[in-house]
Amino acid sequence: MSDFSPSVRKEKILIVDDSEMNRLILEDILEDDYDVVHAENGAKAVELLKKMSSEFSLVMLDMVMPEMDGFDVLNIMNQYHWIENLPVIMISVENSANYIERAYDMGVTDYIRRPFDAISVRRRVINTIKLYANQRKLVSLVADQIYEKEKNNSMMVTILSHIVEFRNGESGMHVLHVRTITETILTRLVAKYENIKLTRADISMISLASALHDIGKIMIPDEVLNKPGKLTNEEFAIMKKHSMMGADMLADLPFKDEPIVKTSYEICRWHHERYDGRGYPDGLVGDAIPLSAQVVSVADVYDALTSERVYKKAFSHEKAMEMILGGECGAFNPMILECLKEVASQLREELTTGSNASKSRQDVQEITETMLKSNEISFSEQMTGMLDMERVKYQFLSSISREIQFDYVDDPSVLTMPKWSAEKLGLQENVIDPKKNEKVLEIFSIDRINEMSALIHSTTPDDPVVEYGCELKLDGQTKPYKIICRSVWSGGSNMRYIGAVGKVIDESSANSSNIDVGDISNHDPLTGLYSVRYAKTRIAEIMEENPEKDYMLAMVSLMKLRTVGSGKLTHFFRDAVLKITAKKLTGLIGTEDIAARIDENNFMIFIPCGGDDRIAEIMKGMSYSYGNFSISCNIGAASTKYSERRFATLYGDAFKALESVTDSEGGGYHIYGRDKA
Repeated sequence: MSDFSPSVRKEKILIVDDSEMNRLILEDILEDDYDVVHAENGAKAVELLKKMSSEFSLVMLDMVMPEMDGFDVLNIMNQYHWIENLPVIMISVENSANYIERAYDMGVTDYIRRPFDAISVRRRVINTIKLYANQRKLVSLVADQIYEKEKNNSMMVTILSHIVEFRNGESGMHVLHVRTITETILTRLVAKYENIKLTRADISMISLASALHDIGKIMIPDEVLNKPGKLTNEEFAIMKKHSMMGADMLADLPFKDEPIVKTSYEICRWHHERYDGRGYPDGLVGDAIPLSAQVVSVADVYDALTSERVYKKAFSHEKAMEMILGGECGAFNPMILECLKEVASQLREELTTGSNASKSRQDVQEITETMLKSNEISFSEQMTGMLDMERVKYQFLSSISREIQFDYVDDPSVLTMPKWSAEKLGLQENVIDPKKNEKVLEIFSIDRINEMSALIHSTTPDDPVVEYGCELKLDGQTKPYKIICRSVWSGGSNMRYIGAVGKVIDESSANSSNIDVGDISNHDPLTGLYSVRYAKTRIAEIMEENPEKDYMLAMVSLMKLRTVGSGKLTHFFRDAVLKITAKKLTGLIGTEDIAARIDENNFMIFIPCGGDDRIAEIMKGMSYSYGNFSISCNIGAASTKYSERRFATLYGDAFKALESVTDSEGGGYHIYGRDKA
């Protein structure tokens, strides 16, 4: 027995031959370099492969054996797909062309004829194992690249879903559900109908493009888009324009001829068409409607029916299927409806347990192997295609979001931007050295660039994000902007700084015109009120400057937003209520008072003049209606009349008072240390 070190694992070879002499000869040739396992017949070989096929690097298979011969073993290896990752070298005295050709057709990699030549055997074994090892590395590399691309695509879908969620009264999951349903139906269509010629790459692109089906709704007025009740005929006519508006947005992109943009255009414009011509905007009939739009149309209707909206309850899966198949939602392609019926149970499970929009690494590995085997792509084509996809997606997302996005490396100093971002800054090129570009230096001084560079270099992998507030002159106007950067670090045990990615946000539109925002970093970006951190500092300073004065600190908690926060209503609704509440607070407080947002549904008011009676006034003013909902609040307050004259004490006592308030229809309040009102 040869010496064996646990730190060095030998490749394992399975030798299948009914002749013990042949097995011993091959073992003698290979045992110094390989771990050899014997099987005296085909049945024994299959038994071993079922238990440990993944452990073998090679099978050496005799073709002529009693009971189960080599061809029988190959049949089973193909049936279980072992042959796809496990090479087989045929060993036989047979040398007829038909015999050898049949073996190759069944997946054999090489052929060795007896009697054995030691040098030839070793060389062929080495070459075969290396060939398959390189193939596995190739598949793994392509799979890793596709997996990263899939993750990025899912991030893009998530971003777009939040855009729709914020602007529209639908759940942000709608976009993800439509993608899942679209991909599932398309996959079934290709499997069921030979005339549907779509590759896996086509299915992936259509599914991704489905995320933009309702992007035109960001152009629809709020009062129409988010009306709780039924739309009038005039309002519905306005709503129907969203499909054309979305298509026009895509048609205006500088890279409109890219396949993903063309597909997104088809889906945006025609996903409300119906198979009988009774849809909109163009009244297309039958297969004049692109297949991508037809499938997304069904996916959109199914998820709309089975999801809860502000204006309706969710229908059950069974009721939704009944309505779609019964024609209550318009006419659809019969082939698509047939596939919908066949995948109905699968859809219900996937949408309940989670969207399949983000594929697992194992899924991607299987897809990659299938694509490579079916010659859908070559390795170089895949690499080039992925780079092109990333480039288009990067430009696409930038132009849709209307945000200036960038990558920055400072050694050497290189700034890279999508085309839209570069044009927004008035730059002729989108890859530049910002420290030497005159146009950039007009917008960002060299000092600001150096400050940003220093901030980025101060980050760590655990704390990679920095924010930088400043005023910039763009489009002839000087406005407050926020630059958000995230440092990028290499993987592995020895992580190193690679560069940074970021975006520039126009902060002026985030603040109410009735609120003096001052320094952006001191304000809540949604409501424009002071941030709680800044408010605490400012209040502590006021109390220290005027130690004899009476003060009151009140915590305001919105009651109805507890329901909104549970997911029953949309984030759009929640944000709208928070903005209105901020405006009402601003109107209710005096010039010396301070209002700040504490967290999700809670606000803080500081009243320098004491004034117990002010709380009742604020309580009354904070009860209002929005849509079909009545908004009210609970207030807990602490006064220096009843509490220690320290900000920390007032802050704690106000929260204690808030916790003691019992919910009622119109809200309630309590001042700490005084009887409940």
